[in-house]
Amino acid sequence: MNSKRVRLLIQGRVQGVYFRQGMMETAEQNNVFGWVRNLPDDSVEAILEGNDSNVDAVVEWARFGSAGAVVKELKIIEENYVNEFSDFEIHY
Repeated sequence: MNSKRVRLLIQGRVQGVYFRQGMMETAEQNNVFGWVRNLPDDSVEAILEGNDSNVDAVVEWARFGSAGAVVKELKIIEENYVNEFSDFEIHY
């Protein structure tokens, strides 16, 4: 099983709509580790680490996000897998 790490930059209506909590729940269900946080420009950033298909499942969730979200742009940046995390956190 191959592991991977991606950084996501998500723009649109993604703050104040349960986006980070929804991503954390989706990541935990898929055994994906990392973090998610709001950025000052009203976008959201996340780092995901795990096996390929599990990370892909969280990325697919992020294309649409939580019920109140409107994702206008999802940028996916591949990074070197470093096995840095042991859980998934919301950074405040």
